[in-house]
Amino acid sequence: MTYVEKDSDVCCPKFNPELWDEKTHNWKNKLFIKDTVPQIFHRPFPNSIKKTISKMWSLVVDAKANPEIKDFLLLAYDPSPWKSELYMTVTKEIPGAENIKMSGTYISKVFDGPYNAVPKWIIEMEDFVKSKNKKIKKHYFYFTTCPKCAKKYNHNYVVALTQVE
Repeated sequence: MTYVEKDSDVCCPKFNPELWDEKTHNWKNKLFIKDTVPQIFHRPFPNSIKKTISKMWSLVVDAKANPEIKDFLLLAYDPSPWKSELYMTVTKEIPGAENIKMSGTYISKVFDGPYNAVPKWIIEMEDFVKSKNKKIKKHYFYFTTCPKCAKKYNHNYVVALTQVE
């Protein structure tokens, strides 16, 4: 999972989709911290994502638990139309945070487009996973850049990361 060097005009490193497109990942106790974001019909309240991610990142930096940029992940999972769960990779458990260990097999596929295409991507991902003769347990999404950097790079890459049986 390697990124291209960071451009000085953007805050997010350029994403390399080849490293994630149609790949299988086997995790054993991969460490994350978790927080939630309120939303209405899968749309976050204004500024709630930025506020939550900033809070999570401050905890990570204060604990000196930040991974190298090539290993950084911020996953989103929507258990309901009213709440999103965010999972941020860390290098060690963080006091005061909800520490989560993820294990299992995950299949990833890269998409490029607006965030409102997620329902369409879920259908495409379900078809892709079925073509691999796997059963879906849970869908996560990895939004690889912030909206500002996606605009500068002229790509809004989003990785569907599906846990499979």
